[in-house]
Amino acid sequence: MKILGVIPARYNSTRFPGKPLIELFGKSMIQRVYQQARKSKKLDQILVATDDQRIFDHVNAFGGQAIMTRSDHSSGTDRCQEVIPLLNDSFDYIINVQGDEPLIQPAQIDELAKILDGKIELATQVIRITAHDLLPNPDSVKVVLNENKEALYFSRSPIPFMRNIPLSEWHLKHDYFRHAGMYAYRKDILEKITRLPPSSLETAESLEQLRWLEHGFKIKCIITGHESLAVDTPKDVDVVLKRLKEIEHDQR
Repeated sequence: MKILGVIPARYNSTRFPGKPLIELFGKSMIQRVYQQARKSKKLDQILVATDDQRIFDHVNAFGGQAIMTRSDHSSGTDRCQEVIPLLNDSFDYIINVQGDEPLIQPAQIDELAKILDGKIELATQVIRITAHDLLPNPDSVKVVLNENKEALYFSRSPIPFMRNIPLSEWHLKHDYFRHAGMYAYRKDILEKITRLPPSSLETAESLEQLRWLEHGFKIKCIITGHESLAVDTPKDVDVVLKRLKEIEHDQR
């Protein structure tokens, strides 16, 4: 399988404008994501898809590859699709590497990539929930799986509901999972899902993957042990910087 890695990066984030260019110990966030993704053994090519000239110029300045895309995309998935016809190459799968996870591990990307066999339509990763405080947190997207490790539903609410058991004990009585964020799309499926109109469940939960499920597409889920920190708001920067210090100390 030939796999393209795409890092969608827009400048005008609602909660954190300009975050791809914030500095994290001498490197921008987008540079750290790009350089981590470059270490993947499974990606045949990696590029940044952006709608901002500043990001485009910055990526090229540190030696990366960037492509300009439209500014009206509602999701990184749409931005990934726009890239495909702009390339002089053909790929079987596209992996959407989140541009706000500067600590993404190459092994995590490879873990997702290695299951792509031509039959899988869509794939993503989930992490087992081991702390009850993540269950009611709407920023932590929960996932329910079937016996084949395919997603049945994604929700910002804690699902399934456990009757007559305190919320603080739910994760001790049942296996709960949260979404890790990275997506893999088969090329033909990516084209199809980006043509679909927003669905009612997607609108209700503000989760694009529900549109795909509503239309009958299957999302294979890999249970991963890799934890990656996302920078969603300015307050998340301190958490990432602390972790970077720990990594630097461990490598000495």
